[in-house]
Amino acid sequence: MSQALTHLLALLNLEKIEEGLFRGQSEDLGLRQVFGGQVVGQALYAAKETVPSERLIHSFHSYFLRPGDSLKPIIYDVEVLRDGK
Repeated sequence: MSQALTHLLALLNLEKIEEGLFRGQSEDLGLRQVFGGQVVGQALYAAKETVPSERLIHSFHSYFLRPGDSLKPIIYDVEVLRDGK
């Protein structure tokens, strides 16, 4: 595995604080804002961690309302609105 891929996977691997609550770190890209693709990847990881492993993601939508601060951790609070059919 390449060093870049190893680094990306480590960035996407979130710390579980409690059930449905995760903390992610930001990559320093020389900007004050967080890269949106990182936020999407981490949000997908957090969502995936709250469902059984056989469940697959089939749709994902996001809005970036304000820039994130790359110097601060991001907290992902997953709220299950519906699970199943």
